[in-house]
Amino acid sequence: MGIRHDLHPKITDAGKVHLPGACYSMTREEKECFLKVIKNAKFPDGFASNISRCVKLQQRNIIGLKSHDCHILMQHLMPIAIQRSLPSMVCSPLISLSCFFREICSKTLRIEDLDRLEAQIPITLCQLERIFPPAFFTVMVHLVVHLVAECKMGGPVQLRWMYPIER
Repeated sequence: MGIRHDLHPKITDAGKVHLPGACYSMTREEKECFLKVIKNAKFPDGFASNISRCVKLQQRNIIGLKSHDCHILMQHLMPIAIQRSLPSMVCSPLISLSCFFREICSKTLRIEDLDRLEAQIPITLCQLERIFPPAFFTVMVHLVVHLVAECKMGGPVQLRWMYPIER
């Protein structure tokens, strides 16, 4: 189909097939930098659990996050950690998505801000569609579009979320 020529398999001089990395792939050093930012993050008491215990630098992965830890990672840590690890064309929509979640989870909501978020989130998702493969976009990703309407009907998310019950 001629889509994404830079990701097509290439045959090397040795006759082997080489699959180039996607723009959102991190090198070993970039992963280590990303994980070090998360591991060294300090939070006020009661804001988040000890996320650094979930970061395994030797294996270069994150294991055992609770749902609230993922919430903190998505809204607060990821925008800081990815800036040095990924190109700006990938960082920009991811940071925009993080800001979207941070704004709809704030304690106070204004209709003007919600209208702005409702207009911006389809653009952010379209930018993500240009970067990530189609398999990434499940129904759950599409539901982000409807979160603003839910906030308009139900009020601030803090009055409805399940973190206290999960604990």
